[in-house]
Amino acid sequence: MEHSSIVGGSTAKRVMACPGSVALVSRMPAKPSSTFADRGTLLHNVISQILDNDTALPEDFLGTTYENEVLSQELIDEKLLPALAALDEIDPEGVMQYACESRVDFGKYLPNAFGSCDLLGRIDNRAIVLDWKFGDGIAVDVEENPQLMFYAAAAMRTKETQWVFDGITEIECIIVQPPVTKRWITTPARIKLFEKELKQAVKRASNPSAAIKPGEHCRWCAAKPVCPAMTGSVERANKVLIKELDAEKIGLYLANADILEGWIKDLRALAFDMLDKNVPVPGWKLVAKRSTRQWVDEDKAADALNGLGINPIHRAVVSPAQAEKLLKKHMGYSNLPEGLVVSVSSGSTLAPESDPRPAVLLIGQQMTEALSKLI
Repeated sequence: MEHSSIVGGSTAKRVMACPGSVALVSRMPAKPSSTFADRGTLLHNVISQILDNDTALPEDFLGTTYENEVLSQELIDEKLLPALAALDEIDPEGVMQYACESRVDFGKYLPNAFGSCDLLGRIDNRAIVLDWKFGDGIAVDVEENPQLMFYAAAAMRTKETQWVFDGITEIECIIVQPPVTKRWITTPARIKLFEKELKQAVKRASNPSAAIKPGEHCRWCAAKPVCPAMTGSVERANKVLIKELDAEKIGLYLANADILEGWIKDLRALAFDMLDKNVPVPGWKLVAKRSTRQWVDEDKAADALNGLGINPIHRAVVSPAQAEKLLKKHMGYSNLPEGLVVSVSSGSTLAPESDPRPAVLLIGQQMTEALSKLI
């Protein structure tokens, strides 16, 4: 996907908070994609195709791939179905007019600033700007969200999407991050004010001495390894090309990174152990890892599926998701017989309180503690 080198939806927050980051990032080598990013792209592609086809079902895309990521039944159950259910709540009567994956830009007002909005819609006098967030662990706030306001402002200036905003009195910004949906209603006037703030930030970023300000926006900044605010360097890193970086300094930073990584790992392990023993750690909780589907009984599963005409079937070579694909191919449907499959989490993991996943219930620990008080 093409991204604006000036400012886009996903970078608007950083550019506005830290205009000096623009020059730094422009000198950094391109970052390779990740498993999480590829999985998100896969899910975005599939849900867009589903919404663009009135008869398409999520199961129709089982096995669809993007890079090395494959759409599994687990991803359908945990991501796509909750996202589509959220859309049904937003538009319960099915009257919304919408467009998916719309390219929006600011034209001459802010040249070369553009982005792609997941979904733009309209219900009566309300415009809807929606963004799918399929990642786990980092809850995204919707109120005054710069990414959604960027899309709204750009879409209001884009000829192909202006119909969404003609004559509207309110704009609803929505983030769907399964299993949570967050909604915030604002006005066209607020979006126009944001547009002016964005243009001012881009102008400040063009200044060679633009300010560098650390904050939450640093999380995804590509220039973080060489940023003066992060390294403590007094040099103006935005004047240094990547090929001219001080190799000795990078070596020192890496040595410190090894120490810090060990400390962070041990700290996370300690917090996990405390929470696992029901010792509260303010701001943190344990949540279940993504569950995977397994056969309740491999022999019974083999017998049931063989009885449906798929032979041979055995858990050692066929997973529940693969069995569904075979059923779809040979029988025309993909529903497994009831009682054969169970979703099992591989364990717990540490997460901030803001994580949309519910905290795990440490029932075993609680029962042990309760019984110990009775003895």
